[in-house]
Amino acid sequence: MRLPLWAYPWVLGGFILLASMLHHFGKFALARPIMFSVSIIGVTIAMRWKLKGEVWFWITMAFLTALHLPLILFTPWNTKWIPALVLIPVGIADLYAMLWVISVVAKLKGEPIAPAGKHPRLKKLPQDQEE
Repeated sequence: MRLPLWAYPWVLGGFILLASMLHHFGKFALARPIMFSVSIIGVTIAMRWKLKGEVWFWITMAFLTALHLPLILFTPWNTKWIPALVLIPVGIADLYAMLWVISVVAKLKGEPIAPAGKHPRLKKLPQDQEE
């Protein structure tokens, strides 16, 4: 799960464009939570990229993204420094919550998260192989 080198300038440019736009409209305090949410949603999509062909996955991700909007818009944010030791656990909890929702939806659909036979822990043991 690594971002290709050509994508770094695009991500940086997108974040700079977003921050300058929010600064222009006087909503610069929303820059950090928007960037943080976009990053966590991006990591979630990258972790479950094998599900990219499933419509239910994208509907679930759209729903989870829509749930982030009220959190960003209706929480009073400031531009003061917040330690990483506070932000990282919140991001990890958000990531785990989204991964949990995806796994619950997958179980309700009756579909495995990893394709059958492709999971690294599902290697056949010598006693399980047919002769």
